[in-house]
Amino acid sequence: MKRKIVKVLALIILFTGSIYPQDQGGVEDRYVKNEYRIRMRDGIKLYTAVFSPKDTTEEHPILIWRTPYSCAPYGKNKFSRYAKIYKHFTDENYIIVHQDVRGRFMSEGKFVDMRPFIPDKKDSTDVDEASDTYDTVEWLINNIPHNNGRVGVWGISYPGFYAAMAAMANHPAIKAVSPQAPISDWFIGDDMHHNGAFSLMMAFNFFKVFGIPRDSLTTKWPKPVRYPSPDAYTFFLDMGPLKNANKLYLNNRIEFWNQAMANGTYNDFWQAKSTLQHFHNVKPAVMTVGGWFDGEDLFGALHTYSEIEKKNPGTFNILVMGPWPHGAWGRGNVSEFGDMEFGQNTSEFYRQNVELPFFNYFLKGKGELNLPEALIFETGNNKWHKFEKWPPENSVPEKLYFDDGAKLVFNSPEKSEIDYDEFISNPFKPVPYTSKILDSRKFYNRTYMVEDQRFAFTRTDVLSYQTGILDTDVTVAGPVKADLFVSTSGTDADWVVKLIDVFPKDEKDKSKNGKTVEMGNYQMLIRGDIMRGKFRNSYENPEPFVPGKVTEVSFTLPDVMHTFKKGHKIMVQIQSSWFPLFDRNPQTFTDIYNAEEEDFKSAVHRVYHSEEYPSSVIINVMK
Repeated sequence: MKRKIVKVLALIILFTGSIYPQDQGGVEDRYVKNEYRIRMRDGIKLYTAVFSPKDTTEEHPILIWRTPYSCAPYGKNKFSRYAKIYKHFTDENYIIVHQDVRGRFMSEGKFVDMRPFIPDKKDSTDVDEASDTYDTVEWLINNIPHNNGRVGVWGISYPGFYAAMAAMANHPAIKAVSPQAPISDWFIGDDMHHNGAFSLMMAFNFFKVFGIPRDSLTTKWPKPVRYPSPDAYTFFLDMGPLKNANKLYLNNRIEFWNQAMANGTYNDFWQAKSTLQHFHNVKPAVMTVGGWFDGEDLFGALHTYSEIEKKNPGTFNILVMGPWPHGAWGRGNVSEFGDMEFGQNTSEFYRQNVELPFFNYFLKGKGELNLPEALIFETGNNKWHKFEKWPPENSVPEKLYFDDGAKLVFNSPEKSEIDYDEFISNPFKPVPYTSKILDSRKFYNRTYMVEDQRFAFTRTDVLSYQTGILDTDVTVAGPVKADLFVSTSGTDADWVVKLIDVFPKDEKDKSKNGKTVEMGNYQMLIRGDIMRGKFRNSYENPEPFVPGKVTEVSFTLPDVMHTFKKGHKIMVQIQSSWFPLFDRNPQTFTDIYNAEEEDFKSAVHRVYHSEEYPSSVIINVMK
């Protein structure tokens, strides 16, 4: 029994990014659970668990969490962990609703990953997650006793995607929506791809369980694909080209994996699934939440907020960004991450001072709403900031140029005899994304987002540029843009750019889990991302590189708010692989998803830093 509980908890962490504290106040004593099968407009019925307060002296708001990750345990007297995780809501007597989305677990119908939104629905056969939310809300407000007619929807990660869809449902009872780490685009920036590069380790470990089809309604997770597993780096390298995943392990059982392998560009398949194009006419109040160290859906949080803001100028729409990995604001205590410490319980602060007041105000008409347009945590100095817009108005773009001698300078480079740096990129010995040795069945190392980069600094296929010692604090707030001038001896290449905080050489060591962390010259990753070079001009129409020709590759990394302190240095590292977090680029222009072993070639890559070709990283500096 104990082993079974551990497995269930592991699945929860894998798919939601968090494990939540249990309510010690005995929610079962104060709530009653009922199970329903709510009929959608096309006749499909969705399993829905409703947890209602026994207190009937007043009417209560409804708060909905729609999930593809199961509403277990099923049964009238079995209280889901979901009913217990948000004590701040049950203490306020919210009616908590959890629903298996269409095609998952105990809900009927066919499941579609990131089911496309249909803006102009013609009849009852036009269904999407917005219409399922609408039909669910309509049934709830007419059938659940003692509800006050006001509904909120929230969720983290995939449930965050469903919350974003609820913002477009246009049901008048939906008054407040909070997409948290919402998936928004699976080709450009969330989960499965970053700028067209395939998230190998994450996608494989996700879909080897999540993607297994069910035969009928079920209350249980399927058994994951099983295989003998060495460390992740060795396992995925030995797998060879991506096409071998099916041959060796998946056996064509995973529909979405097969769809991804058949759609190697940003075509209609991927474009239809993107939520960002559809955020028109959003009526509910929206609070989008994300984490600076979210290795999965940081892109989704930032872009969901910005697209709603652009398309709906009259809608209450705010952004909250904290120092969190994926979903960690739902955990009991997040006062540190990796070797980074925050000096406060940031998740508890968020739940009590941000999330609860937001929903109380819009769903109960209770309290005052003192939330700013953007509530942003500044790492480095460990402070919360309130801004009237994001990025802040007083942040100014400044360029950090690469220069001779591995220097990073604020002034454009002058003429030099050596106007480039080069390295050999060998796809059979790719640069690891982490120094940690993980079993290949692990999702990924979440702390890579702040990991010490000295393990990469020592490699000959990683270029490192750094400033001199800073004589004043430099606070960066907003997106980071890479503007590279490069060439390759091949016809394709990936470009990884990492922004790093280098600590002083005399920084005091710290003790972590009984081990000493050498902090002198520590290279803390602040932001990093990858661009698949063939998509540099278009995600829809990839282009090969001309061998030896200088080519501009520009792309935007997700936002940051971080202070590089006086006495520190700013570093930028450039490399062409980040394995096995992302798949290997063969460095020949080809369909990578169906590439052969012989397509993978070593190549010489150059990064230029001259008057004519001034490679740089653009940061937004607070003034």
